[in-house]
Amino acid sequence: MFQLDYLSCFLTVVATILVGKKMWTGLVVSCVNSLIVCVIGLHTSQYGFIPANLFCICINAFNLRAWLKVEKVSIRIDNDASRELIAECK
Repeated sequence: MFQLDYLSCFLTVVATILVGKKMWTGLVVSCVNSLIVCVIGLHTSQYGFIPANLFCICINAFNLRAWLKVEKVSIRIDNDASRELIAECK
């Protein structure tokens, strides 16, 4: 049977690499990893992991929301700049 701790270890490495490359998907992977750690905490009766990782999920969700909002604004600015450049060329 596949062990959750190995999966959590793998997801931690993947999330760290993705966030290091400034990819918002790293935050999603990190949230999934935090859920897995909560399950591990339940199965091993280490209940301290649960509130800590629920807090991490909330922080990741907040950061993801902010990250996507900034990305959306930058796309809008890029589109406006492209329109201005095209208008100047005509």
